[in-house]
Amino acid sequence: MSKIKHVSETPATQLLRRNKVEFGEHPYDYVERGGTEESARQLGVDEHRVVKTLVMEGEHARLLIVLMHGDRTVSTKNLARQTGAKRIEPCKPDVANRHSGYLVGGTSPFGTKKAMPVYVESTILDFDVIYLNGGRRGYLISIDPKTLTALLNAKPVQCASVD
Repeated sequence: MSKIKHVSETPATQLLRRNKVEFGEHPYDYVERGGTEESARQLGVDEHRVVKTLVMEGEHARLLIVLMHGDRTVSTKNLARQTGAKRIEPCKPDVANRHSGYLVGGTSPFGTKKAMPVYVESTILDFDVIYLNGGRRGYLISIDPKTLTALLNAKPVQCASVD
């Protein structure tokens, strides 16, 4: 009989519960620098369905969140062009931690400390279920991707490139 780990509430799960959003909980053993490949392997799911939450920075230190397939990288040039920015780049981990309220490796797009615009790779919205961080390292949630547009007003973009 497998033992289910209890996962305490996070700002992300609190927000989802307040909004009556159904989600599944999927704890796994966090591995430093394991990323989506490791979480997908442990949970037995397709890495393409595991969505990473990336905090990026544009000009004037404007922060934004990009949701990307686990097995893809973000083309910052394409993202900048589609969002009307001159440039966008990943922000430093301490800046991401401070603004999101989460540790890098445990960042969820839900329940961030500071409001940031959210962009989602458009093909993520084609799935019936996706897996993304629930607000803690070693903890993914499964959710209907339509929640991203409904609750976060996430704007679809096409900025994926193959790792």
